[in-house]
Amino acid sequence: MSMIQDSSTICWNKAGKELCEIVETNDFRMYFIMPYTLQQLGDVSDKVILDLGCGEGGYSRALAHNGANVTSIDCAIDPINYAIKKAKEEGLKIEHFVRNSNDLYDIQDNIFDIVLCSMMLMDIEDIEGTLKEIYRVIKPKGKVFISILHPCFKPKESKWTIEDETIKVIVDDYFNPTEWVGEIKGINAAIIYRHRTLSDYIKAFNKIGFKLTDMNEPLPSEKQINLSPRISWLSKVPMFLFMELEK
Repeated sequence: MSMIQDSSTICWNKAGKELCEIVETNDFRMYFIMPYTLQQLGDVSDKVILDLGCGEGGYSRALAHNGANVTSIDCAIDPINYAIKKAKEEGLKIEHFVRNSNDLYDIQDNIFDIVLCSMMLMDIEDIEGTLKEIYRVIKPKGKVFISILHPCFKPKESKWTIEDETIKVIVDDYFNPTEWVGEIKGINAAIIYRHRTLSDYIKAFNKIGFKLTDMNEPLPSEKQINLSPRISWLSKVPMFLFMELEK
């Protein structure tokens, strides 16, 4: 069975190889998003977890080291190959699949305790199809942990500036869900970005049948700020939004 080739799949397959190197050195990811996510997940010993949109597999490996039974899925082939290589090097047993998130074929119904969607829902073309598949494969009362770029402060028409050591965010157009082509520093391929309003996300969750159980805009610690000056921005304005769902 062939994978659905929508714009998300095509885009991230072009960017995949370079992305593997960038994400493992990105300060926001390594010092803020990932530590907070793992903290929220808590004790994952013997939990059956799907890391959806796993990229190079950093979360999957961390969860496996913490005793979870992990399945990793991404639409991009190069990151999956990288993840397989790294898992083998670290002696970890992780199942890896190349799939579009809206068609998790060969994955059984109701088998995961947790589905992790770290920084991926805002990038996919078919959010409804993806949520339907997550709902299908997760167990009753299973949890979904989500992180996204904060839709209120990182839409298309937004600008983050520093004036007199003060962070200012200018948002010109929040209410128009849209997509556009941009770039990530260090990646030659064009990246498709998507903006959905906060209410778009909530309504999509409700439509599928999920219950929103938590939503957080965490502040960075002093330790995190000391690791990277950019993280100090997040003590003024949230760039990232974390949500938890229950089936």
